[in-house]
Amino acid sequence: MRIGIEAQRIFREKKHGMDMVVLELIKNLKLIDNQNEYYIFVSPDQDRCITTQNNFKVVEVNGGPYPTWEQVALPIAVKKHKCDILHCTSNTAPLFGKTHLIITLHDIIYLESLNLFGGSATAYQKFGNLYRRLVVPKAVKKSLKVVTVSEFEKKRISDFMGLKDNLVSIYNGVGEHFKVISDKEALELCKKKYNLPDKFFFFLGNTDPKKNTPNLLKAFAHFIKNSQEEYKLVMLDFPEEALQQILNNIECSNIRDKIVLLGYVSNIELPQIINLSSLFLYPSLRESFGIPILEGMACGVPVITSNSSSMPEVAGDAALLIDPNNYLTIADAINKIVENPTLRESLVNKGLTRAAQFSWLKMAEKYLTLYNQVYKLIK
Repeated sequence: MRIGIEAQRIFREKKHGMDMVVLELIKNLKLIDNQNEYYIFVSPDQDRCITTQNNFKVVEVNGGPYPTWEQVALPIAVKKHKCDILHCTSNTAPLFGKTHLIITLHDIIYLESLNLFGGSATAYQKFGNLYRRLVVPKAVKKSLKVVTVSEFEKKRISDFMGLKDNLVSIYNGVGEHFKVISDKEALELCKKKYNLPDKFFFFLGNTDPKKNTPNLLKAFAHFIKNSQEEYKLVMLDFPEEALQQILNNIECSNIRDKIVLLGYVSNIELPQIINLSSLFLYPSLRESFGIPILEGMACGVPVITSNSSSMPEVAGDAALLIDPNNYLTIADAINKIVENPTLRESLVNKGLTRAAQFSWLKMAEKYLTLYNQVYKLIK
């Protein structure tokens, strides 16, 4: 079987959620499948994170911006390499071409009432939202199998699009490098490199409205106003201008000196920063899965996340669940963990157990089973 995998963005230096998922899929498929032929279609960039090896061939495809790369250049490359199946991994897929499709539809947030057309979305986010709105419904109809990442999202997609037997869920995993780090010297070097404070909460958010940054900042402001503890808030890859704008909007500009912006941090270094934190905050408004929840747990840090969408499904009873729309519930949860060592220890222990139930290898095994099922259908 000749399997094409769309991995357009994995060579870019600043990788994000979907990029990491497909990268882990490829790495773990290499461990379990030496029979089928794989063609990994990528856009040329600086970070050659995978290379051609044995039955896995990396194919660099030049195609300009993402829409032309996906709709024009990708189908040409897939046809050239005579792929039996093309697995598109990032919500969208080519609308033309005869190759049998599997599509990973991580979520349909852009098709719901909560979308990126609000004033806080960037122009890039708005364009991406519009592109997906136009392409996804047609691509889904064309696909033999549609994969999503949680039972919650599976039900949402089924209800919204009317999909039945061709819709399956396959959980994401958590990287093995996310773990409790006992090397104090390595942690100290990380602390010095990023000039981290002695005591801090960690928030892995961005400018996407669903990340709920305004409510998180309001909760943090409320906590530090009413607590004797000296904590700071560490955030990654968040623009200073955007932060200032949010703080002005919520009338919390006075807490700017309590916030540390680190810029972009690679996924490899991320576990060290999480290990150094006192608390992992993930009060998102909407997630299809929520990999960072498991990453925080795997590092032995108590996690606060939301009681909505997929997050309770992923977290189980191993996190404090809050109403993300009410900043006071977030602040209260922070205070509970800070003030209650017994609760903290319980969440840490439950989190380690919960995170161990998810792995990228399990995910890859389920995808390989799916590839074989689809191949039988088309032969």
